[in-house]
Amino acid sequence: MAHRSRLAGFIIDCQTDDLDAAASFWSRALGMTVADPDAGDEPGTYVNFGETPAELAIEVQKVDHPSRVHLDIEADDIEAEVARLETLGAKKIEFIKRWWVMEAPTGQRFCVIRMRHPERGSTPNHWD
Repeated sequence: MAHRSRLAGFIIDCQTDDLDAAASFWSRALGMTVADPDAGDEPGTYVNFGETPAELAIEVQKVDHPSRVHLDIEADDIEAEVARLETLGAKKIEFIKRWWVMEAPTGQRFCVIRMRHPERGSTPNHWD
């Protein structure tokens, strides 16, 4: 199915009880400001940074699994993008709320999310 997708951003997964301290460290380390200190569906789960390069979404997320960094791919048709990535060798891990957690053939986890602002940032790839 024809659709569009592109890199949405990077999520810094932090296994921590103090998300504010983690966000403070990463905002200073990366030279970015905190744009939304309470960006998640549940309070205290996400912190969004502002004025990021190429308007990428860069966030700190509180998680239960070991700390790591993962990337998000955004698409205007999530299921079509997941199917495309499966043909490349990725596999579905879990559907969470509105997005798919997937795993690359090399083991890295990433998410496929809904495209937020197709008119902003880099031009999305067109897939037929």
